[in-house]
Amino acid sequence: MDTEERPSMPEPDLTLGRRISREHTALGRAVRELRARRGLSQEELGFRCDLHRNYVGAIERGEINPTFRVLLKLGRGLQVPLSEITQCYERHQHERPPDRVSRTVEPSALVS
Repeated sequence: MDTEERPSMPEPDLTLGRRISREHTALGRAVRELRARRGLSQEELGFRCDLHRNYVGAIERGEINPTFRVLLKLGRGLQVPLSEITQCYERHQHERPPDRVSRTVEPSALVS
């Protein structure tokens, strides 16, 4: 009988049933940084990239695994080569992911 302990698996961070990985979080931070440096809103970047603003926001939150084609669109919209997005991603890769904070609404805010 095997008595060796196996390492426990970390709990996945789920958003709408999708796992958010460190890589996706780092990529999202990179896109957000590059967008903010250019003074663009998510809507403006989405327009430049032919992507919906909600999709841009989901990328920035690390909720989506964008395709290579989407990364190329982001590069064109940000007016940077894909290598700059990659370099920015690598800078963010070792940062600690932000703690997830649940949003609560005060009951008084629900009353008109």
